[in-house]
Amino acid sequence: MIDGAVGQEDGVLPVVLLSHRGPASFRRTASGLTVKRGAGGLVTALMGLAEHLDDAVWVCAAATDADAAVAAEHEGHPVEIAFDPEPQLVDADTAADAPTLNVRLVDVDRDRHDMFYGEIANPLLWFVQHELYGLGTQPDITAATHRAFADGYVAVNEQFADAVAEEVESRGGHAIVLLQDYHFYLVGALVRRRCPDAVISHFVHIPWPGPDAWRVLPTDMRERLLRGLLGCDVVAFHTRRFARNFLRCAQELLGLDVDLAAGTVKVGDRTVSARAYPISVDVDAVEKVAASEEVAARGATLADTLLAGDPAADRRQLVVRVDRTDPSKNIVRGFRAFGLLLDQHPELVGRVTFLASLMPSRTDVPEYADYLAQVGAVVAEVNARHHAESWQPIDLRLQEDLAFAMAAYQLADVLVVNAVNDGMNLVAKEAVLVNQRDGVLVLSENTGAHEELGPYAVTVQPFDLQQQADAMYAALTMPVGRRREMLAGAAEMVRRNDVQQWLSAQLEELTGLETAKPRP
Repeated sequence: MIDGAVGQEDGVLPVVLLSHRGPASFRRTASGLTVKRGAGGLVTALMGLAEHLDDAVWVCAAATDADAAVAAEHEGHPVEIAFDPEPQLVDADTAADAPTLNVRLVDVDRDRHDMFYGEIANPLLWFVQHELYGLGTQPDITAATHRAFADGYVAVNEQFADAVAEEVESRGGHAIVLLQDYHFYLVGALVRRRCPDAVISHFVHIPWPGPDAWRVLPTDMRERLLRGLLGCDVVAFHTRRFARNFLRCAQELLGLDVDLAAGTVKVGDRTVSARAYPISVDVDAVEKVAASEEVAARGATLADTLLAGDPAADRRQLVVRVDRTDPSKNIVRGFRAFGLLLDQHPELVGRVTFLASLMPSRTDVPEYADYLAQVGAVVAEVNARHHAESWQPIDLRLQEDLAFAMAAYQLADVLVVNAVNDGMNLVAKEAVLVNQRDGVLVLSENTGAHEELGPYAVTVQPFDLQQQADAMYAALTMPVGRRREMLAGAAEMVRRNDVQQWLSAQLEELTGLETAKPRP
C-alpha cells in the first residue's frame, strides 16, 4: 500500500480516477484481442496509485475501435486488467495472480470527440495555458468555436461526469475522485451535484497562467471552466505560482473571496483549496530502464559515432534534448541559440554536437505541423552554416524511442530544456537520475521543474537567444567539480521527491478532508 493511502474504519476508501488517456488500450489482431500498456508520464505516475489500492477504478476514453468494442461488450461497466508481466484482460471467472486494475472505457462519438479534443482542448486551452498565442492575429473565436465548446467540450465532460458519478454511486457515494488535466475542467462541479459526499480533486498538469491570459476566452466560456474546477475540494498544480494564478483568476474573473496566504477560495458555503504538488518520476523504473542491455547498446553506438575522436585533442562534447515537437518546447529558439554559440565560439566547431531526439506531436493540428517544418528548416540552416568534414552541428532524430532517449541522457554533457512554458517537464528529472558524464542541466525558468531543480541548473530565459547561447557555453566549460556537485544535487532532489511522494501528499490531504466531513 502506498504510504498515506486513504482509509476508513471499515477499510480503504474507494478511489475513482479520471484521465483522457488510459492505462491500457486494446487491439484486434489475427491472433485475437491484445492489450497494450498506456504510454506517457501521467499514465505511468497514476499507475503507481491505482495498482496499490484495494478499490480503484480508472475512467478513461476509448482510444481505439477495439476499446469501444470492449466497452460495448461489457455494457459500459469496468473491465479488469492485469499488468504483470504483460497487460491482459482478466476473465470474470478467473482469479488473477498479479495485481489488477479496473478500467472503465467511455466511448465518445467521433465527431463530438473531434470538437472536444481537436478544437477546444487542443489547441485552444493548450495554447491559452502555455501563453503561445500571438494575440495580434490569434485566436479567432468564431461561431464554430462556440459550437465546438457546447457540443464538444461541454457534452463530452457531461458524458465523463456521468461515468464518474455512476462509479462513485456504486460505492455508496463515498469515494475520493481524482480528476486529471485540462480535458475535464467541468467534471468536478457536475459530479459534486450528484455525489455531494465525495471528496473531489482536480490536478492540472499544464501551466495555469494569470487572469489576463484567460481574457482571451469569451466571458461565459472562461467562467464556466473556472466554476467547473471550483466544484472540487482541491485544485492542484505542479507549482505554487500556478496555484496562486488560479486563486487570482477566481478573485479577478469571478469576484470571489480569496485568501492567498492560506491558498483558499470561498465558493458559497464551501472552501476550495489550491495546492502545489510537484509531480516526479518513478525512480526505480527509470533506473531499471537505464541499466538495460538495449540502452547500453544504443549508448555504445552513440558514443562511437558522436564522441570518439583524437585522445590528444580536447574531448568531444554532446548537447542533448529529448522532446515532443510542440511549440511550447521552444525547440527552434534552442537550435538558433546553438548556432549563435558556434558563431561566437568557433573553437567548438567540430567538437560539440547537438543531439536531438524529437517525437512528432499532434501533426493533425496545423500549428504543430507548421512548427515541425520550422524545426527542420532551422536545423538545415545551422548545419549548412557550420558543417565540417565528417561532422554536422545538429544531429536530429525524429522518433519515439525510450532506449535511445535514456542512452542520450547518460551521455549528455549538457541537457537543454528551454521551454516557453511547461507544467513540470519530466525529461529534466529523468536525465539527472541517469547521466554518467557529469552533465549540466540548462533549464528554462518557465518550467515547473525549475522550482525544485533551479539551484542545480544553469537557468535560461526562453526568449533570449544570446542568454541561451551564453548558458550553453557556461555549461560546456564549467569545471568538472562544479558539474558533479550540481548533478548530484539535482539527482538527490528527484530521489527525495519521487512520484510516490507526489501521490502520497495528495492522498494525505484528501483523507483529512474526507475525515473532516460531517457524518449523518
